[in-house]
Amino acid sequence: MRIARSFRLAPVLAAAAAASALVAPVAAQTAAWPSKAVKVLVGSPPGGPSDITARSFAEQLGKRTSHPVVVENRPGAGNNIAAGLAAKAEPDGHTLVLSPDTVLTVNPLVYRNTGFDARTDLVSVSILSSFTQMLVCNPATGVNTLAELVAKAKAGPLTYASGGPGVPGHLAAEMFVQAAGVKMQHVPYRGPAPATQGVLAGEVNCGFLATPTVIQHVKADKLKALAVSSSTPSPLAPEVPTLARALNQPDLDASFRLVLQTASGTPPAVVAEIERAAMAIMKEPQVRQRLLQSDVVAQGSSAAEAQQVMKAEMARWEPVVNRLGLKTD
Repeated sequence: MRIARSFRLAPVLAAAAAASALVAPVAAQTAAWPSKAVKVLVGSPPGGPSDITARSFAEQLGKRTSHPVVVENRPGAGNNIAAGLAAKAEPDGHTLVLSPDTVLTVNPLVYRNTGFDARTDLVSVSILSSFTQMLVCNPATGVNTLAELVAKAKAGPLTYASGGPGVPGHLAAEMFVQAAGVKMQHVPYRGPAPATQGVLAGEVNCGFLATPTVIQHVKADKLKALAVSSSTPSPLAPEVPTLARALNQPDLDASFRLVLQTASGTPPAVVAEIERAAMAIMKEPQVRQRLLQSDVVAQGSSAAEAQQVMKAEMARWEPVVNRLGLKTD
């Protein structure tokens, strides 16, 4: 009887061993990330919201994993250069990119020849943070309030700068001119830093630009801040009114998200590991406080939430892109 029982158990034990053999590689795969240095690409120059968030995240990720985490700035083409490099990287989770949500929501509608599609060639892992824009003008423009800018824009031609077609500053400015019922000529630059220099030099009258990029010039009275695009005031300049309050239109809000992505085809177990790390890091008090000092709000969403938010933002901005007829190579 004992012998018969052992024969009956043998197939069961063999099956269990086979199942364990199948599970083991999955566990090993999860534990193997990262197995080498991690690169976080950023599509803008140092000093902006993307760069500030990426460096805070990278520092903490390096501590958690005991592997080097390097931030590499690859600015240009509305953040498409960095996103394209990540999309074409080995799908193993060792190359990440942190981009404004416009890379997903606007750029595929605007840029014809990027060589990749952010909607299919990248997977969104987490929304790390959110940020807004500040409307600033050269003092020589002669405006001190948003109401004065609206009146001046109705009286004659004015210009505004942005870091390029379809970037957050461009969209925030277009939301403003439509809500205010005015016209201003868009002057796109190759990134937020050149756009800021354009406003400082008086090449253009105004610009909607990321607060960390322009706040030092506002504090030095080289630029005049008229409004912020978020629904709440900036902690860096609480005296500057929100666009919603200045125009008395409570629903106005142009906040943008910074989305952590990696190449499509990255194993789900690896994506889940990155997601868990991102959610934990962005909840750390020192990270949240450091970002808040730069007018960036830490989030750290799940991958599912990131994908849901991106779908909603696509639907929000597509009519704006179509109305403007934005197209570029």
